[in-house]
Order: sequence, then C-alpha cells, then structure tokens
Amino acid sequence: MKLIVGLGNPGRQYVGTRHNIGYEVVDALAVKFGWVKSVDEFNRQAKTKFEGLSLDGNAPNGEKLLLLMPMTYMNNSGQSVGAAMGFYQLSPADIMIVLDDLALPCGRIRLRGGGSSGGHNGLKDIERALGTSEYPRLRLGIDPRPPMIPQRDYVLQKFGDEQRKLVDPAIQKACGAIATWIERGIETAMSQFNSVGEADSK
Repeated sequence: MKLIVGLGNPGRQYVGTRHNIGYEVVDALAVKFGWVKSVDEFNRQAKTKFEGLSLDGNAPNGEKLLLLMPMTYMNNSGQSVGAAMGFYQLSPADIMIVLDDLALPCGRIRLRGGGSSGGHNGLKDIERALGTSEYPRLRLGIDPRPPMIPQRDYVLQKFGDEQRKLVDPAIQKACGAIATWIERGIETAMSQFNSVGEADSK
C-alpha cells in the first residue's frame, strides 16, 4: 500500500493559492486514476479521517492507495500523516509528500527519496512526527518570492495568470511522476521526471 499526501491549508480562502498546490495534485491524481470524474468530486466523496480528507482506491497496477489532504493547516501536517501511517502500519518509503517549493520555477517538479525540509514548515512537522527525513517527496515550483513581498504573503496568494499556465501542466506531470513511483519505484521516477543533473536521492 502507498500513501500520497498533498500539503495545503483548509478553507475557501486558500483555494488556488501557491501553498496549496499539493492539494491540487491529489485532486488531479484522483481524476487520473478514475476514482472521480472531476477535481470537485474529491471533497464530496472523501472521508473525514486521520485529521484530513482521504480517499482510497487502487492504482492501475492494482496496488492499494490512500490519497490524503491534511486539514490540520500546513504547520501541523505531521499529525495527519503520522495518524494514517500508524493506522496502516506503513514505512516512510511507502509515502509520497507533495508540496510547493519557492526555490523552483513554476512548471518544474523535483522528486527526492529523502533529505532536508528546505525550510518548509509542512516537511518540518512531518519529520518531527515520523522521526526521520528519509521519505519520498515531490516538490512543485511556485517561483521565488519577489523581494518586496514577505514569504508568508507570497505563498498564501493565488497564482498569477502566467504562472497558472505553467502550473497546470506541472500538476499533470506530477501525477505521472507519482504513478511511475507507484509502479516502478523512486529511482526510476526520479530519473524520468527530474531534470538532468538532479536525479539523486537527496
């Protein structure tokens, strides 16, 4: 079994914001796997469990999956992830955390098999909850923040029109990367979806 977690903040005011791109990938993945017909259906069909919204089903290869959107707010994401992992007795290698990354330009994704939080509060809390930083994560670029805008304000704003043109294809690419990870493992997914020179495990 695999657990795919999209990070974000609950509430209508955060829909479409840069910090919530993890939620968008989980929505799109449910559509890709044929569990729902549209991204809007996820919230209607999801169960309230593990301090989040969850939906379970099978990947195309038959493996059981749980898609999870923590409803704890970003800084407490580890509560939700830890609860789901404990319930299903999963190892860190069985989870994929999907999140935003200020260091990457919009349109870029980066897979890693483990490593540091990079200052991301969601990853920091997951590392605290799991007691390790060695778990797969998929980062999607949201562009570096402009110098005059505080980081908190930038990540909680919606994507601009030009950014959105790059983000939507990146979300679909991320879904492909996750599907490859499920079927063929992290190393194959990294070599196929990371840019040249980035396909390492850290």
